[in-house]
Amino acid sequence: MEAILERCCGIDVHKKTITVCLLVGKPQEKPKKIVRTFSTMTRDLLACKDWLVSEKCTHVALESTGVYWKPVFNILEESMEVILANARDIKNVPGRKTDVKDCEWIAQLLRHGLIKGSFIPPKPIRELRDLTRYRQKLIQQKSSELNRLQKFLEDANIKLASVVSNIHGQSAQEMIQHLIQNDLNPHEMADLAKRRLRSKLSELEMALEGILTDHHRMLFKLSLQMVASYEEAIEKLNEEIDRRMEPYRATSEKLQTIPGVKKKSSETIIAEIGVDMSQFPSHAHLSSWAGVSPGNHESAGKRHSGRTTPGNKWLKSNLTESAWGASRAKGTYLQSRYHRLASRRGKKRATVALAHTLLIMAYHIVKEQCTYNELGADYFDRLNEQYLIKRLTSRIETLGYHVTLEKESLAA
Repeated sequence: MEAILERCCGIDVHKKTITVCLLVGKPQEKPKKIVRTFSTMTRDLLACKDWLVSEKCTHVALESTGVYWKPVFNILEESMEVILANARDIKNVPGRKTDVKDCEWIAQLLRHGLIKGSFIPPKPIRELRDLTRYRQKLIQQKSSELNRLQKFLEDANIKLASVVSNIHGQSAQEMIQHLIQNDLNPHEMADLAKRRLRSKLSELEMALEGILTDHHRMLFKLSLQMVASYEEAIEKLNEEIDRRMEPYRATSEKLQTIPGVKKKSSETIIAEIGVDMSQFPSHAHLSSWAGVSPGNHESAGKRHSGRTTPGNKWLKSNLTESAWGASRAKGTYLQSRYHRLASRRGKKRATVALAHTLLIMAYHIVKEQCTYNELGADYFDRLNEQYLIKRLTSRIETLGYHVTLEKESLAA
């Protein structure tokens, strides 16, 4: 049983104000209750901290409300233990909903040890997380802008995307620049193609014949400027992330030994889960937190949907992307596992299951500071060798053949 806290407080956080309930009292007696309200301006938050320190408050619990909990957490974390609670886990009794009642309820739960804190990594990891998440957003916005450019090209009947696999490639970008300048004819623009694209000169010439107006050229120019601005910002973020990753360089290189996990993926994994695995008692806890483990829904003895639970969407999407790459790494255990699952459960479920496997591997690599150990594409065959021999022999015999097996000698 958890020990009852003598000096603790619960905070109900909003955009403009926070309501604080301080409970003071020994375990065997009814605690004294003090409720105060502060604004979320920095000056008032510092006054709140000074008041809690003067009252010798040891523990604080607050609800994770959007991004509004972050300033409160940042100011209080150095002076006392701050517990961030999931709103779903501390829901109050319906019909008793006021700010004061909410903070009193949070304080009571905290006093009796009934709040399970969310995982909050240390400040350097949180800052690295902000950078990797912002980079991912900019990459997505850059992709959206390229899709918008493609829409503008189609509106002008420029069928460049029908011939070129990537309109952001060097050849395609040069052609679009000349479309804007209107200084070359389609034949001359097609001749700008490089390498393998030169085998499609006649198709390119036809694709570059459109109905262009000054309106289209202005849209092309603005869209290319937006793409360039995103690229510049992404490059600056990459440089800053490289600098912040220096203390974790060895761990990142170990993570990159996993098939499908590249430099950007390893940076995201470290930014999301940190390097201290004592926060998670086992890989199962980490998988559940990330939202890549199967759900558990059973009622009246019947198992219902086993879909994955909500979790860290940034980590989950990164793992899924890495799993897609790992499924194409030839001659590996991960590719073999993917195909075994995909044949029974489909490609999407197999990809999520492979993401789960990658996170388990990452957990042990970070925790034990080891490298990935490749089991081989024939791992499952070796694991059930006798069963495989029996099944394949039976299938051949059903075709009317007599099978005699003889083990090949390993000697040269």
